[in-house]
This record gives sequence, C-alpha cells and structure tokens, in this order.
Amino acid sequence: MTAVIAIDGPAGSGKSSTARAVAVRLGLAHLDSGGLYRAFTLAALDHGVPLDRGSRVAALARELPVRLVLGDKGFFPEVAGVDVSGAVRRPDVTAHVSAVSALAEVRTVANQILRDGASLHPRGVVMDGRDIGTVVFPDAGLKVYLMAAPEERARRRILQEGREITADAVTAEAGRLVARDAADAGRSIAPLRQAADAVPLDTTRMSLSEQVRTITDLARNAFPYLDIA
Repeated sequence: MTAVIAIDGPAGSGKSSTARAVAVRLGLAHLDSGGLYRAFTLAALDHGVPLDRGSRVAALARELPVRLVLGDKGFFPEVAGVDVSGAVRRPDVTAHVSAVSALAEVRTVANQILRDGASLHPRGVVMDGRDIGTVVFPDAGLKVYLMAAPEERARRRILQEGREITADAVTAEAGRLVARDAADAGRSIAPLRQAADAVPLDTTRMSLSEQVRTITDLARNAFPYLDIA
C-alpha cells in the first residue's frame, strides 16, 4: 500500500521545505508539484510557446517530454532528458508559473504525471502544492494545510532568496504574497483552498523541526503499517 501525504497551503508557507524534511524523516519520496509546473513554464519560455495557450504548452510538455524522475534523492523535474532542478528557479519562470499552472490543459497533464510518480516509490510520497488534497489526491491518507502570517512568509521567502531582511522588504514581499494568495484562491481551475478533511497547521511560530515532528505524529496514526519510529 502506497502512503500519500498531501501538504497544501499558500505561497511562502514552507510547504516544500517541510515536505522534503518529512519525506526524509519517514523514508518516503518528496514529490514537488510546484517544481513540475515550473518545468512546464521553463519549457514554454525556452521554446517560444505562448504562456496563455494551454493546449500548446501541454502538447509541448508531452513532446519533449516534461517528466518527474525518481532518483536517489527523490524526484526531480526533467525536460527533454535534462535535469532542470536549478533552471526552474529562474526569475522569469517564477514570474509566470502561477499563470501557467492555472491553465486547465496544463493541469490535466501535470496531474497525471504526479499520480504516475506517486506509484513509483515502494513506501509512498509526500506531495506539496495548492490542490493536492482537493484535486490531485482527494483520497490521500493524510492531508495537511500549512499556513502562516504574511509577514512571516515574506521573511522566509527573503531569507530563501538570500536578500537582506528590512522592514520595507518584508512589507513589499508580504503584499506580493497576499496578492498571489488572492489570485490562487480566485482562479476557476483548482483554486487554493483547504480540504474539508485536512489538518490545519499554523506555522507562524513553529520551527521546521516542530513542523516535521507534528506531521510525523499525524502520519504515525494515519499509516500504522509504515512502522514509523
């Protein structure tokens, strides 16, 4: 039986960092839906495909192809046989990934890639995104919805990018995150929302280790067959 842990939440809530750490702790694989959508966006940008043409972006992804590959350290995004783990963090990709990920045709292809990927690991996967527990894996054995105050999310994002933390920088970044929250929650395709059966987890004042410990305890109850110590 494959265990699936779905971690959803708004931008900058720490989903990917937490999911990676939880996967390591539990001996599962981290499946990053955000990285996959970034790979779609990267491919479209590099091949001159209009980012508002979902059918063409989806067709390109099938042709190249865009994939998630299971390696020794977990899944990584691949475009035309090339590992693009670093390239998907380019500023131009970051600027457009939200719009690309809102395209219905793109989401259809991406969701199938994610579901196929989850079946590859013998123990299971930890997956993070915005609609994992509501659309991609509505039957996931454990769903967690991460949240944090916008200012704290902004501070984490600035640290992640290696920028100096100032009051002005935090205010500006918090504003961008709130605007993205509204865009993600308001889109017609797979909007950001908490699944009815998800466990809400406010991480504003929690360290990463505390987050991992909390989710590990939840997983111990949800998946007794994993023998989690």
